[in-house]
Amino acid sequence: MVKARKLAETATGPLTGVRVLDLTSVVNGAYGTQILADQGADVIKLEDPGSGRGDGGDIMRWAGHPPEGSPRGMGPIYLTINRNKRSILLDLSDPKARKTLTKLIKSCDVFAASVRYAGLKRLGLAYEDVAAIRPDIIYVHAAGYGSDGPYAGEPAYDDLIQSASGLADVLPRTDGNPEPRILPTLVADKVSGLFMAQAVTAALFHRQRTGEGQFVEVPMLECVTSFLLVEHLYDQTYQPTTGQWGYVRVVNPNRRPFKTKDGYIGLLPYTDKQWDQFFEAAGFGDTIAKDPRFSDYFTRMKHINELYGLVGEAAATKTTQEWLDVLKPLSIPVVKTNRLDDLPDDPHLQAVDFFQTYEHPTMGAYRQMKPPVKFDKTPSNIRRHPPELGQHTDEVLAEVDVEAGEGEDA
Repeated sequence: MVKARKLAETATGPLTGVRVLDLTSVVNGAYGTQILADQGADVIKLEDPGSGRGDGGDIMRWAGHPPEGSPRGMGPIYLTINRNKRSILLDLSDPKARKTLTKLIKSCDVFAASVRYAGLKRLGLAYEDVAAIRPDIIYVHAAGYGSDGPYAGEPAYDDLIQSASGLADVLPRTDGNPEPRILPTLVADKVSGLFMAQAVTAALFHRQRTGEGQFVEVPMLECVTSFLLVEHLYDQTYQPTTGQWGYVRVVNPNRRPFKTKDGYIGLLPYTDKQWDQFFEAAGFGDTIAKDPRFSDYFTRMKHINELYGLVGEAAATKTTQEWLDVLKPLSIPVVKTNRLDDLPDDPHLQAVDFFQTYEHPTMGAYRQMKPPVKFDKTPSNIRRHPPELGQHTDEVLAEVDVEAGEGEDA
């Protein structure tokens, strides 16, 4: 049994002292605000009590299969994107909650929401409403589509954004199967969450210099399309265009982990020297090394499908470890291909202490992935368990009462 580690006692990250009122949910916004929380921000997750029948809060609380006998509302995906936050319950449709909400907004540097903007307006939480309470607020809206376009205000989920952004068209361009397909990861949600976290820190930097708050819109469609077309706009970059959509090396059916005698490897010789060394190590001899189809970068790109086919043939002649032993001393990029269940035993991830076990007071032992970005002077840390629904309501409201001059000692 892995020994559970202790939570850090205080925030040490670069955003220590920043407070975020977090009205995001599901994966997109919640992933973004967890990055801020890991980096030191005090993220207050505002959740709706629901009907009182155990259906309140972030819907991600209810996905998955928690251990038998554990509290409801602590699903596995919720646990991976809501650490370092505090959860409070507040029914925003109740007029009596308005005073509390106003005090919360006054105490916060950032207001983050993923509710559709029309819904925020109905709740009296449009940017103008929130800025009237705190003029220098950084108001971040995680939207599905930009407010200037015809899709503005439409519902958006990862599946829809993968479809609308062209992401579902990448596999058809790779394997010849014409059916669009969605990648089996929530890439649209997570990419948008990354854009959101970066946008918040940029806006905070601007406020530090000028004192100005601002409205920040983070639309999923635009974020994911921008992310996708970094390489896949390709020859369509030029006007008039000179060729195809899709980076030719990437949309290639032979770009894949290569099968060895006993597993798979990821392998990518890149420079002319590396390819020459690989051909020699693979036993191809001078015949292949001097083949004009593979003599330099430009000719290799023209014949990339044939090239990767040869790599696949060569990979099957040795075991995974034999390839690692041969290619690593040559600094040829190579790695063992992990299955998901290999990851906890990966020697690099073990060495960097990537998977960490904590003991939740009601859920028992659970696994977290440590914040991946390393700050030398202001390290991120894990100091709070993912909160139970409404766990910190009394604590947070008592704090803002004191800050508003309404505490017992006021």
